Amino acid sequence: MKQMIFAGLAFFGLFVVSSAAEPKPNVLLICVDDLKPVLGCYGDQLAKSPNIDKLAARGVRFENAYCNQAVCSPSRNALLVGLRSQTLGIYDLATNFRKSQPSAITLPQHFKQNGYRTEALGKIFHVGHGNNEDAASWSVPHLQVKSIGYALKENNSEPTREGALFENKNPANLPKGAAYESADVDDSAYGDGKVAEEAIKRLQAAKDRPDQPFFIAVGFVKPHLPFCAPKKYWDLYDPNQFKLAEQKTPPVKAPEYAPQFGGELRNYKDIPAKGELPADLQRTLIHGYYAAMSYMDAQLGRVLTALEETGQAKNTMIVFWGDHGWHLGDHGMWCKHTNYEQAAHIPLIVSAPGKLAGRSTKSLAESVDVFPTLCELAGLPAPSGVDGRSFASVIADEKSPTKDAIIHVYPRGNRLGRAVRTERYRLVEWKVIGAAPETAELELYDYAKDPLETENIAADRPAVIAELRKILATQPEAKPQYKAAEEAKQPAKGTPRADLFARKDADKNGKLSREEFLANQPDPDKAPARFTQFDTDKNGELSKEEFITQGGKNPDAK
Repeated sequence: MKQMIFAGLAFFGLFVVSSAAEPKPNVLLICVDDLKPVLGCYGDQLAKSPNIDKLAARGVRFENAYCNQAVCSPSRNALLVGLRSQTLGIYDLATNFRKSQPSAITLPQHFKQNGYRTEALGKIFHVGHGNNEDAASWSVPHLQVKSIGYALKENNSEPTREGALFENKNPANLPKGAAYESADVDDSAYGDGKVAEEAIKRLQAAKDRPDQPFFIAVGFVKPHLPFCAPKKYWDLYDPNQFKLAEQKTPPVKAPEYAPQFGGELRNYKDIPAKGELPADLQRTLIHGYYAAMSYMDAQLGRVLTALEETGQAKNTMIVFWGDHGWHLGDHGMWCKHTNYEQAAHIPLIVSAPGKLAGRSTKSLAESVDVFPTLCELAGLPAPSGVDGRSFASVIADEKSPTKDAIIHVYPRGNRLGRAVRTERYRLVEWKVIGAAPETAELELYDYAKDPLETENIAADRPAVIAELRKILATQPEAKPQYKAAEEAKQPAKGTPRADLFARKDADKNGKLSREEFLANQPDPDKAPARFTQFDTDKNGELSKEEFITQGGKNPDAK
């Protein structure tokens, strides 16, 4: 009997040792800028996305995944900090999340604290427009690659306005850059090719550290503007096959402030400052978006091949995530910056060792859910104080329920649009932060009957409105924009507002038209609201006094 007990204890001891020695799974996080689900695996018949499609075949593809705010920095905060914009009180590009939450533990930082080597290359946190990377998140310094870059001489002969903004330089007096480029160059001519090359090196180096798991975040910029890609990716498509958007106007009965009209795009040269874009230009831009997506797809393929060739794929979790969607002319809109479906809907694919492969799920997921999900899949302690909820069960059973609704937001002037998206409906509640719910203006869309969001039916569905507002009522009141945003709106040091007025006054008539004011603004989605605020006499123009005093808000400004 003693021998049997000893043998059993010995076996149990061996089991404990072998279990303890079981390696932790690696993590490869792929972040893609401005990518909507125009991908083969999401049913797009024109898209050439073979590598993303292959990744979907080895993991779980989320059909109903959404960002938490359709703009780069807040969306990436949601993913990497696990907090929504309204929790942080950050809705802009310029404010670093640590100004609001200095002691926050980020997703990579949490893995770093649990024995992982964390590395980042390319666009992970938003860098530019006054914002910076987060050194505390990474075991080694983050590798930054230019977000805005051109290969053709006529486009790269001098710095551009957008390039300066992404490099935290003063954009004043710089020219607009080209909105797209097709150059007969190698993949390494653009930033994503360089990111892929470096990612391959990092994976090869990780192979020589088998006892330390890695968390490698790879940030691809394309298809973010400008739509620059080697010619061979443009040649994948016949531009005549691209159809222009069917729905060309904002939703009927939507608040006039809810849409946007492509301010980001109009900051590139040869794009009309206002009004509908010519059909040929629209088709070229759609072509460029798809070409840039296919270029990015090829770079992803190089990274995934390296993961396989180094023998690390079998123990690596892969998350493929788009930070938000993009309007390609639908509703007459371009770029992101709205609460509508084309801006909020994102691609999300998760592949984990020993879990489901080649499945899709209708379970709802949002960006803040990725942090707790990866922790659960890796066997790490759950993060505390985050807004998300783990969907790890879905990776084992695609029909596993997650949540009934997701929450996302977008600000317009002094209003915040809080959105509730269920599988069928989206409610948007527009109101001043802190104001009573009855002051809100509402939007409601039924995607079972109106997938193109042609009409706001909030006035016709009181019962649906009541149910969705119950969900909103469970959320804490949103925080106002962190005060550092006011600093971001000020001109650079040494640039008095009187001098800035003189530069903007292109026709030298002593006042600024709306077009003159909006030209070269660092935050084109918010600038129109500032024009309205500064225009105190509501005559459609800004006097020098109105501009310098910012509509009386800053009477001491020089």
